[in-house]
Amino acid sequence: MTPTLSDKFTRNKPKLLDQVRDVIRLKHFSIRTEQSYIHWIRRFILFH
Repeated sequence: MTPTLSDKFTRNKPKLLDQVRDVIRLKHFSIRTEQSYIHWIRRFILFH
């Protein structure tokens, strides 16, 4: 079975929380801020 086109794109794309972490680290936010943002984003996703 050959992989579909969408499989190829999803394999290489980083997950949302990983993208958020990368941006937060690029902006030199503190670790506690990063943890807090990730926590609230995760809660938001699980709620919806």
